[in-house]
Amino acid sequence: MPLRLYNTRTRTVEKFEPLREDEVRIYVCGLTPSAQAHLGHARSFLFFDVLRRYLAHRGYRVTYVQNVTDIDDRSIKAGIETGQDYHAIVEYFYAEFKESMRKLGILEYDFEPYATKYIGEIQQMIRELVESGHAYVTRDGVYYRVATFRSYGRLANRNIADLEAGARIEVDENKEDPLDFALWKFAKPREPRWPFEPYGDGRPGWHIECSAMARALLDPPGVGFDIHGGGADLIFPHHENEIAQSEPLMSRPPMANFWVHGGLLLFDNRKMAKSLGNFEPLSDLLRRHDPQAIRWLFLQTGYRKVMNFTEDSIAAAALGLSKIKTAYRAASAQHDVGSPAQASPFGSRMEAALDDDMNTAAALAVLYEFAANAPVERLRYWLTILGIEPNESWLNEPVAELTGQFVQRLQAALEDERVDGAAGKLESLEPHPAIERVIAMRGEARRAKDWAASDRLRDALQRCGVELHDTKEGTSWTTS
Repeated sequence: MPLRLYNTRTRTVEKFEPLREDEVRIYVCGLTPSAQAHLGHARSFLFFDVLRRYLAHRGYRVTYVQNVTDIDDRSIKAGIETGQDYHAIVEYFYAEFKESMRKLGILEYDFEPYATKYIGEIQQMIRELVESGHAYVTRDGVYYRVATFRSYGRLANRNIADLEAGARIEVDENKEDPLDFALWKFAKPREPRWPFEPYGDGRPGWHIECSAMARALLDPPGVGFDIHGGGADLIFPHHENEIAQSEPLMSRPPMANFWVHGGLLLFDNRKMAKSLGNFEPLSDLLRRHDPQAIRWLFLQTGYRKVMNFTEDSIAAAALGLSKIKTAYRAASAQHDVGSPAQASPFGSRMEAALDDDMNTAAALAVLYEFAANAPVERLRYWLTILGIEPNESWLNEPVAELTGQFVQRLQAALEDERVDGAAGKLESLEPHPAIERVIAMRGEARRAKDWAASDRLRDALQRCGVELHDTKEGTSWTTS
């Protein structure tokens, strides 16, 4: 069965066929590192990493481009306010982001273009748009003339009249139309600038950089590339504007054959925002949680769906991953290493799941089903396709995985389960003694026939990835 992907451009799930034989070209909108990245940013990049790996498994030669918007209004404003060079701010936050991507197992990109390194290509596109009547010059910059592109709004499935009626428009008497957008912004005092004859010194607008870099790296002939990706929040206006400014200059549109968008991420059913008090930098989150468990959590939900992140959900994901780790340890102890590429029901089922619009949730179900009996190299191979890299720590006992903030999470779970006083009894304990203390409290509740309290104590442990096993000899526990 061939790979099928949802195409935002056509709003249907379609058979994926590359424009060039055996080659797939992908452009994904990357980070604007004017502030710290959060987990919502990472969700999109994690998905495209899995897609890239799977396309390579399918035998395609993949070229993957993910840009860096290293100049924007926020980084310039931060530089002016702090007295720092704006690019020093960008480099600091981007270095932190790249370290987070490394921890999450994201493959290095084939191309990582910075907007400021493509000023020449950006200016050339703008010249072509002005000369063809799709752009015009005003007192404060060069703007794209939306009225000249009849398909504007098609990606977002909205017509121009509706867009104009609902637009939040910055007052600008220089623009011909409220929907027109900046391609080049003339320089203001204390702002970075590049010479641009004959129009005037300044800097690029947000949208033009992606069009110029995608054309330079993936589509020099002007006949389009295979996949353009990003988060669903970029569909309008960013990706809509990319199409509008790219396709009039192409010999054979569309700009991208497939537009693939990842769903939004909520935090405790709310959008993450500093104003809501629920913002946590990605780098901090990765210090509190196993990066592989975060990957596993995202794999449990379809990439296009809105997803809700909670402490309980990451604990449950860690528990699910620990079951696979246990199976991997058992497989490693066997003599049947197996061939990763050998045809098998396991591999066929994994391909069937991922061919179905990258249904990673179904792929995890296949892993749970086959892991106990799969040869270790085949199990390793399919885990790696999902970006889960088995390492030496996987061969340790399950209890060795209980580190870091485990006791704090267990205390929080006990409080959520309303087990009076239980959380306080874990103060200053290490993970293993803390678990034994909760088991002892559960034993006391069972002897008192307080079954409700017993269940709450068990549920608190389970939420933290600990499973209890009651036998005639007593209660034991594992993290699998």
